[in-house]
Amino acid sequence: MRESHWHTQSSEEALRELDSSLDGLSREEARRRLEQYGPNSLKPPPGPNPWRRLLAQFHNVLIYILLVAAVVTALLGHWIDSSVIFAVVLINAFIGFLQEGKAERAMDAIRNMLSPSAMALRDGHRREIHASDLVPGDLVQLQAGDRVPADLRLLHVRDLRVNEAALTGESLPVEKATDCPPANAPVAERSNMAYSGTLVTYGQALGLVVATGEKTQVGRISELLSTVSPLTTPLLSEIARFGRLLTVGILLLAGLTFVFGVTLHGEPLDQMFLAGVALAVAAIPEGLPAIITIALAIGVQSMARRHVIIRRLPAVETLGSVTVICSDKTGTLTRNEMTVTRLVNAECDIEVSGAGYAPEGELLSQGTAIELSHCPGLTELVRAGVLCNDAELHYDESRQWQPHGDTMDAALVSLARKSGLEEERERRQWPRDDSIPFDSAHRFMATLHHDHAGHAFVYIKGAPEKLFAMCSGERFDGDERPLHLDYWHRQLQALGEQGQRVLAVAYRGMQDHCRSLSFGDVEQGLTLLGLFGFSDPPREDARQAIAACHQAGIAVKMITGDHVTTARAIGARLGIDSGRAAATGDQLEALDDNALRQLVLETDVFARASPEHKLRLVQALQARDQITAMTGDGVNDSPALKRADVGVAMGRKGTEAAKEAAEMVITDDNFASIVAGVEEGRRVYDNIRKSILFILPTNGAEALVVVAAVLLGYMLPITPVQILWVNMITAVTLALSLAFEPAEEDVMRRPPRGARESLLSGLLLERISLVSLLMVVATFGLFIWAREQGQSLELARTLAVNTLVVGEAFYLFNTRYLKASSLKVHALTGNPYALIATAVVVLFQLLFIYSGPMQSLFQTRALDPFHWLLSLGAGLVVFLAVEVEKTWLRRRDRAARAR
Repeated sequence: MRESHWHTQSSEEALRELDSSLDGLSREEARRRLEQYGPNSLKPPPGPNPWRRLLAQFHNVLIYILLVAAVVTALLGHWIDSSVIFAVVLINAFIGFLQEGKAERAMDAIRNMLSPSAMALRDGHRREIHASDLVPGDLVQLQAGDRVPADLRLLHVRDLRVNEAALTGESLPVEKATDCPPANAPVAERSNMAYSGTLVTYGQALGLVVATGEKTQVGRISELLSTVSPLTTPLLSEIARFGRLLTVGILLLAGLTFVFGVTLHGEPLDQMFLAGVALAVAAIPEGLPAIITIALAIGVQSMARRHVIIRRLPAVETLGSVTVICSDKTGTLTRNEMTVTRLVNAECDIEVSGAGYAPEGELLSQGTAIELSHCPGLTELVRAGVLCNDAELHYDESRQWQPHGDTMDAALVSLARKSGLEEERERRQWPRDDSIPFDSAHRFMATLHHDHAGHAFVYIKGAPEKLFAMCSGERFDGDERPLHLDYWHRQLQALGEQGQRVLAVAYRGMQDHCRSLSFGDVEQGLTLLGLFGFSDPPREDARQAIAACHQAGIAVKMITGDHVTTARAIGARLGIDSGRAAATGDQLEALDDNALRQLVLETDVFARASPEHKLRLVQALQARDQITAMTGDGVNDSPALKRADVGVAMGRKGTEAAKEAAEMVITDDNFASIVAGVEEGRRVYDNIRKSILFILPTNGAEALVVVAAVLLGYMLPITPVQILWVNMITAVTLALSLAFEPAEEDVMRRPPRGARESLLSGLLLERISLVSLLMVVATFGLFIWAREQGQSLELARTLAVNTLVVGEAFYLFNTRYLKASSLKVHALTGNPYALIATAVVVLFQLLFIYSGPMQSLFQTRALDPFHWLLSLGAGLVVFLAVEVEKTWLRRRDRAARAR
């Protein structure tokens, strides 16, 4: 096989060499070739070097402080303290290394769920298959928005343009043809080839697969997903900034403490240095970055289970602050199971029974079943619908009728079968010669046909307003008469008021033996045949999801290409109605930016809108400080998806271009899944805040204990190695359980958080200060009490550490709810991971206190039951104090709402 010279071969030669035909391969032959050539995929790129990833765990300014402290502590001869600090740094790095690897693997799994697909001809029928299943000899259909799934020799093209920037660096789309270029033509000039990974920007084509996988001109399939998010987010950046500020604060506080102890209390330099080390170790939240990364990764996996695939990790955070969701209608808010329910021509108005794509139903005139011949012109109207059409219907293994192609086209095929017309017979009798594919810019599709006597004619279907302007007459009693626009507008309005989507169909005769079609042939002088009314019922779960959005303070705006009357009717059924008239695309184009910014907040339904209008709507909403999620599925939606704060692509009907531009993909094309993603985003952000709210008071209490001891001239109640035990073993273990917290009951009853809201809000700072002070008083107080009771320094320190750990365990259950009460059974049972983490910490703490080796390493002593009662009492005080503060906050919020 001459892999590099396919562009020099004619279509017939290429088909012959690959033993293929215009019907494509059979399933059996495709299976045999898949075994011969292997899957159409590339070897995955090598992941990051494990050693480099491990070393990166040490690249943190807070870790640098710990390492310096460990070195100096060793130089002072405190080998146990130094060894434990080194061990903790290594353990922290190892945990981070493992968790980062786990998070990367989770993201890899998400990438695999976004595998590209292709529309191939198998056994003469179109089939959507995984791109990895393509083999040489397959025939693939391309249309605007598709990624070329393999190297193709183009057999037929229709205004095809391909963006080959990924291959050649040429930024402008390249026009394609079927003629053979010179044999020595470079890749950029091989106009009859479409290469794997390039993007179709316009037109349609049929291509022959000539190379797959490693044999392609350039391997781009695996790179379709290379932009799936790295494990860094604005939130992690904010934590990094917080870490740098904390470092400066720690160094200043440690320096002041050192100077104060040496100058005022005359403490030895080495003892004050150890106090400074203890302070630094106490204030550094070593495990916080790992906890946040894990919470984000868990959130991504949880969203995937709810049909939401996150392609860029920052979207997890942004989802929690979305204030507006702009959604397409068809298939997202509705079922996308189009059914023709009405036929209207100049003489009659016919109802059609049946639902979905199953060709089961009847034509009804005033409730009585009729044949097509009952009303003149009906046969030609239905025939036009099935000939100006690229869809097919298949009865699959699950005994369901499945559409292949546009859903409205599939509904027309179903209508033809209900009416007694067989689409295959009609297409043989009136063969197609040429076509103008549908495009949102011109809003119609046209096909050129001929009969076997050579007479040529064109059928055109599209938006009624567009075709009305192109028609000069209408079909009446088998003949043509002048167009009665008032009649057609009344019919259009009546169908729209019933929430039906409407297509108009027209006809034009052409010169005999005409075999090519241009826009000039159909721009005027058409004869209107009639209207099709389609019904696409709203999704029940979409109605509920919209109601949930409104309750959560999120506005929902519906964007549709439907007629304005239809759009308003469907919007009202879905609960999307601002009380104002729906805005149309023409109105949007007439408004300047300032006027649009006002309109966009007051209007919830946008009709006859094009993908280009979406970009203006996003920009207008963002100019009014709205955090906007925008749905899209076409290549023309890409600018709006990129500009939106959260671009949402459709997993089923979305083009590869739309998926690449989006931050998230919903795999079931269901609006309810977008709302589920918002809920998950809020839950993840809440859990991250809870983790921070839990970790920081522990660090604050430890640091304040050291500062208080130095100021008062006491021995340190907790040593540096004991502080590290609390930070790395108990605090991190407990905090990790918060990443698994279910959503709070009011998570979708709160307004969205502000886009500029700081992670450390006033509420968090108040809570952190309160709990830090409570833990300081309890820990330092019991240490002093034990010393005054004549207990040894080691036992007093053990009691202090135990009190701090028990306080953490009690406070964990406070933290499970930011404002809601934890004085309920669900607070104990709602998250089993919290109970497991608490049990693990209790086990570790028993080893810490009673195990001989641990006593030698950490200088601890066994506590008696009374000491445990003191620690438990202190923990209970912390728990109850926080609950009192929550009660005060809830009352304050209720009073504020009442005002």
